[in-house]
Amino acid sequence: MASILTQFGPEIWTANGPIVTAAGGFHYPTRMAVIRLSGDQLFIWSPIALTTELQAAVRALGDVNCLVPPNSLHHVFLGEWQRAFPQAKTYAPPGLREKRPGIAFDGDLADMSSPPWSADLKQVVIGGNLITTEVVFFHLASRTVLFCDLVQHFKPGWFAGWRAVVARLDLMVNAEASVPRKFRIAFTDRQAARASIQKILAWPADNVLMAHGDPIIREGQAFLRRAFRWLS
Repeated sequence: MASILTQFGPEIWTANGPIVTAAGGFHYPTRMAVIRLSGDQLFIWSPIALTTELQAAVRALGDVNCLVPPNSLHHVFLGEWQRAFPQAKTYAPPGLREKRPGIAFDGDLADMSSPPWSADLKQVVIGGNLITTEVVFFHLASRTVLFCDLVQHFKPGWFAGWRAVVARLDLMVNAEASVPRKFRIAFTDRQAARASIQKILAWPADNVLMAHGDPIIREGQAFLRRAFRWLS
């Protein structure tokens, strides 16, 4: 039987969740990451649907301390994680408090000067996008950048019919992962976006994890330069 959690690098694991349906009937795979912080506390990035098996696998790694949705689109499963791990603190990306007033949040990602994961992760808020404001993380131990929706990749044949046409026009099925065209158009302040991306490009990245697409497992910094060349 395959493990629920797959080790991606030092102190970081991934888990794949169920396929979810977004607006327009587009189907998306889901992926989360579990990062063990200094002191054996766990940082849960983009929580997926919580099964009994996944809960047990996470508990075997340590105590869940941080529940972190990276943007205002990845929030559907937060409630079940809060109920399963009531000791964990939940952090809101920009816009999510307003979108989910029924969820109790302990902090906000946008204005954290010294987050509890600062010894293990760096973060950059990429604002000025009409679709969502994404918080991008860099895990120091594994040299991995974590993107949620700003970088995506779907294999040919994933979408069918008119959705396949839309996905191709939206650059979702390029030869390699890229920023979908809808997100590119939605940036209202490209100068601010470029400043954020420059901070990310300064990270010594080897790998790139994304919620929707296979991970990049070598030359991550070079990949990110190609993915955001359109913004230069």
